[in-house]
Amino acid sequence: MKRLILSSILFAAAAPFLLRAATAGDSPRVTRSTLISTEENLDNRFRQLWNDNPYALPGPTRGVYLEGYGVVFTAEVNLVTGPPIHMFHPTATPEEIATQHAKKMQRLPEFRRALQTALVNTAATLDAVPDDGQVVLVAILAKYPWEDLSGMPQQIMVQGQKKKLVDAKKSGATNFADIVRVIEN
Repeated sequence: MKRLILSSILFAAAAPFLLRAATAGDSPRVTRSTLISTEENLDNRFRQLWNDNPYALPGPTRGVYLEGYGVVFTAEVNLVTGPPIHMFHPTATPEEIATQHAKKMQRLPEFRRALQTALVNTAATLDAVPDDGQVVLVAILAKYPWEDLSGMPQQIMVQGQKKKLVDAKKSGATNFADIVRVIEN
């Protein structure tokens, strides 16, 4: 009898924790297959930015859904492929370094616009993300050890509320300054 009473008391005390554990184990609102599809779409978009850059994407885009926040996608993007470095050309010349830097600086504005457009297009495909959820893309800019990085951000983050992004897409807007937060560092 004492065991039955003790078991009942322990179960009653543990019930709220067991309920939370069951809820925490529920399927996420955004499935991994949805994230994979979006990752692949972003990879294709980044690869097609510049025809002369076959190595625009050193690795695959990765996404994660954070319950109560939204989705975050990260990608390492190489704006410009560097000169070939090999045994007979072991370091970049000052001219190659200057050319690399100038070309990257020239591509930055286009890349910023491409990121914002990608953010809006991505939000429109994420039906399972709540309207008040955030959609975030973080581009980490690849660099070579010999590069001149003056004036170059290390990463660019674009972020917006899903509903505002989807509304902008539906309206055909092309200027996203009011709804997209851009942070560079």
